[in-house]
Amino acid sequence: MHKKIIRSITFPFLFLLLIWIIHVFSQLFNYNLVHWGIFPRKISGLYGILTSPLVHSDFQHLLSNSIPFFVLTSILVYFYPKISFHIIAYSWLLQGIWVWLAGRLAYHIGASGLVYAIASFLFFNGVFHRNRPMAAISLLIVFLYGGLIWGLFPTQKQISWEGHLGGFLAGIIVAYGYYARIKALLTNDLTEKMRIENEFESKNSTAENTTITYHYIENK
Repeated sequence: MHKKIIRSITFPFLFLLLIWIIHVFSQLFNYNLVHWGIFPRKISGLYGILTSPLVHSDFQHLLSNSIPFFVLTSILVYFYPKISFHIIAYSWLLQGIWVWLAGRLAYHIGASGLVYAIASFLFFNGVFHRNRPMAAISLLIVFLYGGLIWGLFPTQKQISWEGHLGGFLAGIIVAYGYYARIKALLTNDLTEKMRIENEFESKNSTAENTTITYHYIENK
């Protein structure tokens, strides 16, 4: 259990370390990284699909994204270790593509779209599978970050609600796309658990039979 927890927090910690180092260096050397963002419908803005989550406008922006990213990504890696990085990669790309296609003509930066994608995946995956542990995760996401829903609407001009909405939709798409894979993983885990239990019962049964035979011989 301890090792699993360590593994689940390693990636989000390293990712946050990277984006904090990038932001600190940009501040120290007074280098504006806004051009790393996504600029919709321009070829020059395409590479921002890959780099935009690494850039933030200021420390408050970075901090507001860091905590939910760490919590949600740790949950994702803990419960879905075999496919978590695929989920993050697809969410990253889908969210970025949506912003490039449908966003306002401005630079879109920050990891908040990725935060929305992971939150959306965790919630809807629990809804789709109707599995108790997954449903519990869904309820946890609602309890912790239900307020994120307001970020899907154009309430503030300087906030990329398109990025939030893109992440939200990406999470649903990835959850649906991985439905069969996750169901298979759940089935395999259940099958393996039953196999171990049956094997344990079989050994116990053999041991009991051996003991009974032994005493029978001794008594004879």
